[in-house]
Amino acid sequence: MALNSKVPEGPIKDKWTSYKDKINLVNPANKRHIDIIVVGTGLAGGSAAATLAELGYNVKAFAYQDSPRRAHSIAAQGGINAAKNYMGDGDSTYRLFYDTVKGGDYRSREANVYRLAEVSGNIIDQCVAQGVPFARDYGGLLDNRSFGGVLVSRTFYAKGQTGQQLLLGAYSAMNRQIARGKIEMFNRHEMLDVVKVDGKARGIIARNLITGEIERHSAHAVVIASGGYGNVYYLSTNAMGSNATAAWKIHKKGAYFANPCFTQIHPTCIPRSGDYQSKLTLMSESLRNDGRIWVPAKMEDAKALQQRKMKPTEIAEENRDYFLERRYPAFGNLVPRDVASRAAKERCDAGFGVNATGEAVYLDFASAIERYGKTQAKIHNIENASKEKIYELGQAIIEEKYGNLFQMYEKIVDENPYQTPMMIYPATHYTMGGVWVDYNLMTTVDGLYCIGEANFSDHGANRLGASALMQGLADGYFVLPYTIGDYLSNEIRTGKVPTNTPEFDAAEKEVTDRINFFINNKGTKSVDHFHKLLGKVMWEKVGMARNTKGLTEAMAEIKQIREEFWKDVKVPGKANEMNPELEKAGRVADFLELGELFAKDALMRNESCGGHFREESVELDGEQKGEAKRNDKDYAYVSAWEYKGEPADAVLHKEQLEFKDIALKQRSYK
Repeated sequence: MALNSKVPEGPIKDKWTSYKDKINLVNPANKRHIDIIVVGTGLAGGSAAATLAELGYNVKAFAYQDSPRRAHSIAAQGGINAAKNYMGDGDSTYRLFYDTVKGGDYRSREANVYRLAEVSGNIIDQCVAQGVPFARDYGGLLDNRSFGGVLVSRTFYAKGQTGQQLLLGAYSAMNRQIARGKIEMFNRHEMLDVVKVDGKARGIIARNLITGEIERHSAHAVVIASGGYGNVYYLSTNAMGSNATAAWKIHKKGAYFANPCFTQIHPTCIPRSGDYQSKLTLMSESLRNDGRIWVPAKMEDAKALQQRKMKPTEIAEENRDYFLERRYPAFGNLVPRDVASRAAKERCDAGFGVNATGEAVYLDFASAIERYGKTQAKIHNIENASKEKIYELGQAIIEEKYGNLFQMYEKIVDENPYQTPMMIYPATHYTMGGVWVDYNLMTTVDGLYCIGEANFSDHGANRLGASALMQGLADGYFVLPYTIGDYLSNEIRTGKVPTNTPEFDAAEKEVTDRINFFINNKGTKSVDHFHKLLGKVMWEKVGMARNTKGLTEAMAEIKQIREEFWKDVKVPGKANEMNPELEKAGRVADFLELGELFAKDALMRNESCGGHFREESVELDGEQKGEAKRNDKDYAYVSAWEYKGEPADAVLHKEQLEFKDIALKQRSYK
């Protein structure tokens, strides 16, 4: 099957407007007769469900959490990008488009990214109207801060809890529609398969996670908004429940899976403290606005810090290596995430890490506190302010901007980050790969859509900070509600989709057989045992740096773990009750397939780009020495994989990427 991205003709700045002008619509009276299923109620799913219901469609929304409020979107703390140019510093739709394509290392689809930049401003207006409490400057206007990979301030924020506030906005919009009966909400339900009838997505099989009951739900279209697959690494910044099952199930039913190897390693994570840990905690990237990243310049100081014989505050300024400022003077601490992460790993690998494991660097706020303090002293007409007074005034400003993040860090690490630098280390965070979709956000299966982090479309090989919230809400509020109508306009005569058909029977049997297998298998090892084994292989061989030997070994090792899993997994409890171990078993089974495809994709892509760093592909000399070396001649395409049984047998389809509005050039942040 040839991939058709369905990108409209014409100049990029007119594509979306012209496309909407000519798209087929469903009239309001007919929308009442059309059902849509939305799986996942984070920012993408929540905003889509609310908007589709507002338009008049009947929506069934599914969340495995006890409430849409609990979706993992709340963890995106730092902000949301929009090209409003409120700071008057030169921002524009084109600049946001350019930064996003460049930040993604020229591996995203131009037309989708331009549309994202174009609708970004509408998102802010929508959220303000919903009452989202964005930060404001002294004049009452919305404030902006800067984020990695850009030279302007375009990030709107609500302290350090932007994702949570935006999710509450979407949730309130959903609640309004739930009360009106336009959204039927299924909390504590997990989608376990999609049902296709005559090649079209017509429903899902879901499990009620409280009773264990298997349910059939039909619709005229199905929307997957279930987030990313970062938990394939076991340890990640994702919530422990975050999983890839919905996306992987639709892949096995014909939806191509694109760029699985594009995963993001986030630079500002609290370092792990030991093997017993079950998840990692992210510190918002917004902290890099005011925090300076450093390690000791001398090896003996690093050793003393690792052995706790010295405090970071005892190291003189001239003995500190602010390595991002040294290596990337133009962007400094605000280089994109992939660049910052690799630079931190390089320093730690060289022996300059600052904690007991040697896997941490400092994020230091001392100079920001002093800078803000001096400004505040001037504003308050305090002459010859004491050092203590300056510190007090500066700390108040940092507290106002990032207070909840500092509080969270202190609770986890038991150190006061106002007085001693935070410790951070890279960790798996976001996934840029995902289900392949066309310009309409439809997968390779008719009537099956995928939005937000679950699809591949906007971020290329690396996502810029504060762009996840932007994409999720753009897809849900402003893109899908238009494009889905084009498909549904042909469904107005279909009538209610029945669930008592052979297709639903077959899908339910498949789901039930698998559950029964897990419950009846006489294994000896827990689900977590296998998940940890997978995570170890992924981090060591498919992590921040990858090479041919490691990736080839990873594929074989993951396959072996998968075979052992099916022989020796033990799932306690019963099928017809609340059973978290059973939920986990299904999800880890999917990760064990996805992990191998991930390694296969990384092996096939013999270039370095964004978050995908191949050790065989680095710049050997010149200004960019040691940086990632892209290969546009051979790899300027999206790798879309078709399921053929074993992950090793997946078939590659290429969507060639065209760059008509942005010239392909070396990505330099120096």
